[in-house]
Amino acid sequence: MTRISSLLVGFVLVMASVVAVATTAASQTAKPASQAAKPAPQAAKPAPKPPAQAAAPQSSGDSRDMNLRAYVELLRSDVRSQKIAILTEMMNFTDAEDAAFWPIYREYDVELSKINDDRLKLIAEYAKNYENLSDTTADTIAKGALELEGRRHALKLKYYDRVKAALSPKQAARFLQVENQLLLLIDLQIASMLPVVE
Repeated sequence: MTRISSLLVGFVLVMASVVAVATTAASQTAKPASQAAKPAPQAAKPAPKPPAQAAAPQSSGDSRDMNLRAYVELLRSDVRSQKIAILTEMMNFTDAEDAAFWPIYREYDVELSKINDDRLKLIAEYAKNYENLSDTTADTIAKGALELEGRRHALKLKYYDRVKAALSPKQAARFLQVENQLLLLIDLQIASMLPVVE
């Protein structure tokens, strides 16, 4: 049980990093350029752009957004590897079950990533508008959050049925239980980082 506990702790810590980076960068993007934190100095200067691209320089906001996306993607890969380690430990597959499960899980993860991308956009929108949140924007964000919950629920139902057909109802129930626990940890981490609407 200690191996699973340490995997869960690592998972939560990685998620905390993802959420902190996303919410900090989103709130900095909303500030005027004079108030935004300066990006950390880079070890090496990027290679000069070809002449065709030199005419369209990136603003510091665009550069910051690109850096944020790259960092979040790196952290997401850590989250994915942590989730896979936890699932592997908890599912206790035979070789045949292992071969049947992971291709289905990879498809699930791709679809879940699209929902999570939309969730990050919604969090960024909330952070951008937090200080001057209008009723209309609050309503749009709340409805967007509910729509994302519905999409995630439908996705879990779809893949529960696929895992059940490929393995067994018991294994599918175990997958759903473990996945729900991991998603609840992620949700709790995100919720704890976001301020309540004033």
